[in-house]
Amino acid sequence: MNAAALRRLAPVFLTLARMVAQAAGIVIIVFLLARLIPGDAVDVKGLEGDLTTFQQIALRHELGLDRPIPEQMAAWSWHALQGDFGQSIRFGRPVSGMLATAVPVTLLFTGLSFAFGLLLAGGIAIGAVTTGSGTLRALVDLFNVWSIALPTFCVGVVGILVFSIWLHWLPVIGSMILPVIIIGIDSAGLIVKPLYEELREAATSAHVRTARAKGLSRWRVTLRHLLPTAVPVTLALSGLVLTSLVAGTLTLEVLFGLPGIGSLMLNAIQGRDYPVIQATIVVVAVTLVVVNAATDLLHRLIDPRMSP
Repeated sequence: MNAAALRRLAPVFLTLARMVAQAAGIVIIVFLLARLIPGDAVDVKGLEGDLTTFQQIALRHELGLDRPIPEQMAAWSWHALQGDFGQSIRFGRPVSGMLATAVPVTLLFTGLSFAFGLLLAGGIAIGAVTTGSGTLRALVDLFNVWSIALPTFCVGVVGILVFSIWLHWLPVIGSMILPVIIIGIDSAGLIVKPLYEELREAATSAHVRTARAKGLSRWRVTLRHLLPTAVPVTLALSGLVLTSLVAGTLTLEVLFGLPGIGSLMLNAIQGRDYPVIQATIVVVAVTLVVVNAATDLLHRLIDPRMSP
């Protein structure tokens, strides 16, 4: 491999190395934080009256909870690298099976919310720049302020009161419609303002003015000359939005009773179920690291200004 190829691939290797280091740091921090929670799953079982004191000591020894923390972390990490996250201490079920049930729900919820938010933000920003409509420009500011000022959890509570309890339009538990709309609007608010400003600046560039002077329609100018310039900024914003979007989906999963990663994590924390706590947090955190790394690499690939 020659020097030029190495120079081009250096950012990729650095991104991958940073990703591995972040994932390792997350595993260590999560493991230590989980051990800081007072009590463990054996204590919970004891409080529920299922175990005597002698049985609690024997079970804690059997599960390895009385071993030094570094030894527990090394054993868990080794098995996790092989895809074995152990068994739930409370329910006696494989954690990987519990994740296989919860992850598709979270992925569907996150994907629908992100797609809705992206389409909403793109539609408003493009419409505002292309038509110059004052209403659409006001919507840009409205959604931007919405995403900054209104926590999704509070909006979710108000949404349940209005649409589920007062109007009886939607069920309180198990419906994905309202949480997708709430998270989608929040995501749109994060994207729409920078995207609108980027498109507005691009609309004043020389090649766009030339295209207009040649008689191209406003929508044709937008589709052929403005949208390509908005792709890099949209991609960069998508990485940030996905990070905040995951946090929002986890809390709304709990609020709306959706059986995803958020609900699984909360139940595990309440029951001091270490294997499930560690697996859910690590899966979410590593997914975010991978998404950010992939976004960074794609951004470098699409935008020549990011190349060394």
